[in-house]
Parts: sequence; structure tokens; C-alpha cells
Amino acid sequence: MRDNVTVVILAAGLGTRMRSEKAKVLHEAGGDTILNHVIRAALHIAPAERIVAVVGHQAERVRKSVTFPGVRFAEQREQKGTGHAVLCAREQAETSGGELLILNGDGPLLKASTLEALMAVEHAGKLGGAILTTKLADPTGYGRIVRDRDGLVAAIVEQKSATPEQLAIREINPGVYRFDAALFWKHLGEVSPNNAAKEYYLTDMVAILTGHGSPIAPLLVPDETELLGINTRVELATADKLLRARKATELMLSGVTIENPESVLVDVDVHVGQDTILESHVQLRGRTRIGSGCRIGAGSVVRDCEIGDGVVLFPYVCAEASKIQSAYVGPFARLRMNTEAGPETHIGNFVELKNTRLGNRSKANHLAYLGDSTIGSGVNVGAGAITCNYDGAHKHPTHIGNDVFVGTNATLIAPLEIGQGAYVAAGSVITKSVEADSLAIGRAHQAAKPGWAKRRREILKRSES
Repeated sequence: MRDNVTVVILAAGLGTRMRSEKAKVLHEAGGDTILNHVIRAALHIAPAERIVAVVGHQAERVRKSVTFPGVRFAEQREQKGTGHAVLCAREQAETSGGELLILNGDGPLLKASTLEALMAVEHAGKLGGAILTTKLADPTGYGRIVRDRDGLVAAIVEQKSATPEQLAIREINPGVYRFDAALFWKHLGEVSPNNAAKEYYLTDMVAILTGHGSPIAPLLVPDETELLGINTRVELATADKLLRARKATELMLSGVTIENPESVLVDVDVHVGQDTILESHVQLRGRTRIGSGCRIGAGSVVRDCEIGDGVVLFPYVCAEASKIQSAYVGPFARLRMNTEAGPETHIGNFVELKNTRLGNRSKANHLAYLGDSTIGSGVNVGAGAITCNYDGAHKHPTHIGNDVFVGTNATLIAPLEIGQGAYVAAGSVITKSVEADSLAIGRAHQAAKPGWAKRRREILKRSES
């Protein structure tokens, strides 16, 4: 990170080719917005306080979408081109010295290492700056890089203005610039809208600074996909695929086993510990943290969870905003809304926990729903047991003490407290608190009517004849 660099990110456009009512930079790829990916790369170059995002369409929504504290914003109220967009950031940017890095807000694949290389570009003479370039098999639509005899950038020629010879050039301008800040701001006023669109083009600064004796050096990036700009949903899908492939590679190189990496989706802010195994079709979303030595079963979806070391999620577990410590969960289990599963807990198939704390060594192995509950240690919850926590207007809590046994198909109607060591008989409906070490039975009286079924069949038979 450098203290003398200001970063300006151009993020004001709507993106009409996205066919969306949402501003382009708000669309997501690889588990975050396009703009946040760009800011994440920029933070390797400059502190957040020296990053300025130029917003325009849906400015307030874009501001709220940025998850990095300290980033500043400037607003481009009228869309008058890229040069005008940078001008709108002048009051927020450092203009007296240092360097200025200008990025497109729709380039989520740009790597921090590439930006570091751009900042390190030097030349025998005094440079006005440097730009990234790449070569495309089909450069249609992009500004062409025209080099001089020394290999520096003589000009960037837009497609509409290019000669046939210039159109044959495959080296293009993807829109990533580094400038000497003082020179840039001194001469920015020389950019004029003398073009068909009547806009202020940032590309004109290359010729302007070169004309003042401060040439621009190119840095060719071999991997063209890194400089992909997002203009359509097709390009968004491509970026998503590439970002997730990068993340999978990063995890595997750090000691994570991924079975069938092409099927696994891991968001950019997810952390996974060493020797954890991700089975096929796993999705790890948001800011999930997974410890070491875990196994995440096939088809599981985990979002914004904290998972400790040694946890086993069997296939098809869905967990959101929950904490799980050295537990066995699933298959086909669901944890949500701040659920906490303590050490050595077992949460079995078709069990759902919502806003529930399950204490150490407690078990709910089959077909249970536990909502708004605090459950102690050593508790056994039988198959089909549920907490009735909602009365149609309000949610109510259930408190279960240590070493309680809750029998099969028990219905616990909250608010309710079950004392330590108590037993709840199978099939009971419990509406009152249960004392410690007691047995609670809440079954309806069973009555038998001998011959009733036979007589009913005879009546039905006569009615059909």
C-alpha cells in the first residue's frame, strides 16, 4: 500500500445493456458487487480514505452497497464522459502531488498484483503516467493503442475515429490509468468535447500529457480476461465463473480439498481452514468462516456462518447466520437466524433450528423443529418433537435445562421452561412449566370401542349396495 496514491473509481453509469433497473456496479459476481471487487483490489494500492468512487445513477444505493469503511464518494449528476467523471472527484482527491490511479467500476477481475505492476512502471525520461493494455482477437468497440518509436503510447484512438490501419491494431485500452497527479489536474482542463458524442474523454489526456513532454508508458497484460468490463449479463456470468475459479484455486493451494471444483461455489470473503474437505456442489456464501479439519457434505449451502474445527456437515445442510462447534449436522438439516450448536452436538436429518442455542452433547437426531429455544447440555430431543413458539402475533421462548429427555412427538407450547433432568413423555402436549427431575405427561385419555370398525364397514357396504 502506498500513502501517496489517490484512487478514483468511475462507477456512475447505469449500464443500459444489462437490461436492468439496477445500476451496473450493483450487480454481483463471485459473491460481491462488481464495485466492491474493484475497491478490494484498490485497497492493495491505497488506504480506503484515499479511494474515491464517482457515483451517479442510484447514487445512494451504490454508496450503501460499499462495505469498506473510509471510502469516499463524489457524484456525477450529468453524464458527460469519463473525463468529466474524474473532474467530479477533484474536491475529494489529492491534487497537489503523488500519483492518481483511475479504475473502471465495472472491472471486477482486475488483480491487485497487476495494479502493483502498473504503479512500478518506469522509463528513462519523466513519465506523465502509465496505462494497462491488452490484445484482443476481436478488438471491435475498444480504443486502439497507437505506439511511438520508443514503444510509448502516442495516442488512444477511439473506434469511430480510427483509420483502417488503426482498426487493424489489436492492442486496446481497457481504461486503467496511472497519472502523475499534479500534472493530470494541471492539464485536465484542456480536455474538450470535440467529438461526435460531445463528451469529455479521459483518453485525450494521453495525447495532452505527451504533448507537454510527459509521455505515457503502456503495460501489456497477457491475460485479456483480467480486464473484462461488465456490460451484459453474459459478461457478468463469465466474471462470476472466473472469480469463483480463482477462489477455489486459492483455497486448494492453502490446504483445502475440493472435490469437483467446477461444481463448488465459494464467495470471495469466505475463509476455509486447512485440511477441510468440500464435497461437490457445496456453496459457501457471504462471510462464512470454516475451521480446519471439517467436512462439508455435498449440496450443502452455508451463508454467513462461523464453523469451528472438526465440524461435519452431512449432505444437503442449509445453514445461515449460525455458529457451529465440533458438531455433526445433517443430512437435510436447516439452521438459521443466530442458531448456535455447541461442542459434540448432533443435529440429524430433517431437523430445523431457528434462533436456538443447543448445549454441549445435546441431540436432536430426527424430524424436529426447535425455535426460539435455549437448550442445555446433554439433552435428547426425540423424533417429531417441536416447540410451538409463535401464537400468531408474538414469538415466545422455550428454556430446557441440562440432561432433559424430550420424548417422540412431544409438543412444547411456549412460553415454557423445563427443569434440569426432567422427562417429557412421548406424544405429550406440554403447556405448563415442568419441574426439575419430574415426569411430564400431557396425553389425551385413550378410549376403546370394541367392534366399532367392523360395524362401520358393514354400514358402508349396505349404503353402496
